[in-house]
Amino acid sequence: MTGVSRRAGLAAIAAGAWWPAAPVQAGAQAEEPLIDSVRTALSAAIASAAPPKPSFTEIEDRLAYLRWLGAMSERLKRRKSEARTRIEFLETLWYESKRAGLEPALVLGLIQVESGFRKYAISSAGARGYMQVMPFWTKLIGDGDPARLFHMQTNLRFGCVILRHYLDIERGDLFLTLGRYNGSRGRPEYPNAVFATRKLWEPPPPA
Repeated sequence: MTGVSRRAGLAAIAAGAWWPAAPVQAGAQAEEPLIDSVRTALSAAIASAAPPKPSFTEIEDRLAYLRWLGAMSERLKRRKSEARTRIEFLETLWYESKRAGLEPALVLGLIQVESGFRKYAISSAGARGYMQVMPFWTKLIGDGDPARLFHMQTNLRFGCVILRHYLDIERGDLFLTLGRYNGSRGRPEYPNAVFATRKLWEPPPPA
């Protein structure tokens, strides 16, 4: 992808185009050395198995979740026409986002920029799936099988865990976190594109 076409694609997203036709944007996550404690913590976060089904102690929280699920399903319909597939994706995304302490709107915005919601997207650098996870992560904190990055929950879990890891490294600075995730730390194009698309996935207001 040329620099001109990349800038044009990001500009279209920032301008509010709902379904950009831009190619995959990611693929430059840097393979950085991890100290043993960090590697162990990340590996545990990836390995922990739990069904992506929410549980709520308050009825208001459950109702808010159901409103979110309905609204996001409607917004995603053009990309995922089959209702069951769409709901399964959103349930898993909500679960993995919350599990990592991330806003679902942020993760949805990132996925739109990264892969355009394409499960089998591959970047020129080899990043894979919805959240464009680089295969080296499966060796660092997974079982070493990069093919698993095309599995929906595995990809979302890796992506959310990695994004949370970068957010911790950057001490909560989301601008730098997104740049690090994309491999363009310090440059505004990618963070601004994600910030713009995040607004499109904000939850509906309370009834």
